Amino acid sequence: MIALSDYLILGAILFSLSVAGIFLNRKNIIIILMCVELMLLAVNMNFVAFSRFLDDSAGQVFVFFILTVAAAEAAIGLAILVVLFRNRRTINVADLDTLKG
Repeated sequence: MIALSDYLILGAILFSLSVAGIFLNRKNIIIILMCVELMLLAVNMNFVAFSRFLDDSAGQVFVFFILTVAAAEAAIGLAILVVLFRNRRTINVADLDTLKG
């Protein structure tokens, strides 16, 4: 049987990888968005693990809300990237720092 600590260790590894991905790759905004999604999934896995361990469904309800927010964030983020690429012809973060209204 898989213990709670195994799930928490896996969640911590996924969260650490996503934080490292954000800090190491500051050029490609698509990879930064993917790392944020991985961070949310690591937190979701911890919520489900605690929910299962404590026999309480509140953690699983929080997961549904987080997945909804993550889906909306991904859709809006990709729409913004499409508009930026059409206007600037690049999605390099260093080239996008001169955004003006």
